[in-house]
Amino acid sequence: MAKESSQKSIGRMRPPRVQIEYDVEVNGSEKKVNLPFVVGVMSDLSGQSLEELPPVAGRKFLEFDSENFDARMAAIKPRVATSVPNALTGEGNLGVDITFESMDDFSPAAIARKVEPLRRLLEARSHLSNLMTYMDGKVSAEDMVSQLLADPALMQTLAETAKPAGNQEGADAGAGAQDAPAADQPGNDEAPQS
Repeated sequence: MAKESSQKSIGRMRPPRVQIEYDVEVNGSEKKVNLPFVVGVMSDLSGQSLEELPPVAGRKFLEFDSENFDARMAAIKPRVATSVPNALTGEGNLGVDITFESMDDFSPAAIARKVEPLRRLLEARSHLSNLMTYMDGKVSAEDMVSQLLADPALMQTLAETAKPAGNQEGADAGAGAQDAPAADQPGNDEAPQS
């Protein structure tokens, strides 16, 4: 069996949305002729790319469709580098440098993960959401958080306790300090770990 052309294969699997047809008179009889609808777009879609692009004459046409769109984006790596007004503090500008590798990178959460101040806010929001889930139905935990929010000095002490660790484990250790026995308290037979 002879190999079928890719044009016929595409037409059978995914018929074109635009079909141009016209009538031609050939040797005294009318014949319908279908013209392929092909669009070529020449554009610099990479934005402010870090890689040097070849000259336009040396570039090749690439086929884009719904199946390979993310792969093409990952290869091109469109990038934007700019500064925007800082709406978080209201002072100055915020530098933004984002490289897009898929259509999902255009979602608000994905953009927030690529801009450092927004990423920290997104993480804080996620931690608060996790805390709300953890506290659901636990009255004593809700009371402890209410007490913490009502007493700024206690909140400052807890924040200072969590800072040296620099990670979530340190914050968890600071939050659970009331429950854990200290190494230097009487009755604790374990030697401090170094």
